[in-house]
Amino acid sequence: MLELRPNCELCDADLPPDSPAARICTYECTYCARCVEDVFGDVCPTCGGNFMPRPIRPQQTWRKDLNLGLRFHPASRERRRNAWTDEQIAELTQRLRGVAPDRR
Repeated sequence: MLELRPNCELCDADLPPDSPAARICTYECTYCARCVEDVFGDVCPTCGGNFMPRPIRPQQTWRKDLNLGLRFHPASRERRRNAWTDEQIAELTQRLRGVAPDRR
């Protein structure tokens, strides 16, 4: 189950569980759409993979026999920060920007 991290790990913008601006890589690094597009060029600064819109977890349980939804599985409250310097981000993203995600 996804953690649903509460913020962009670069600019610290709030990304609530229902945010259409949240983007994640396959390791759940979480950034806002602006940082993914404008800073990273769709290259994760950690793994080098690409990003996808983060799914929105339903607010309520739609199947009464299953304990699903935000009520039973709330979003994380732990804010995270990117561990990379601007130079490290630029080096990796520039190197991989022109490489298709399935070729990285």
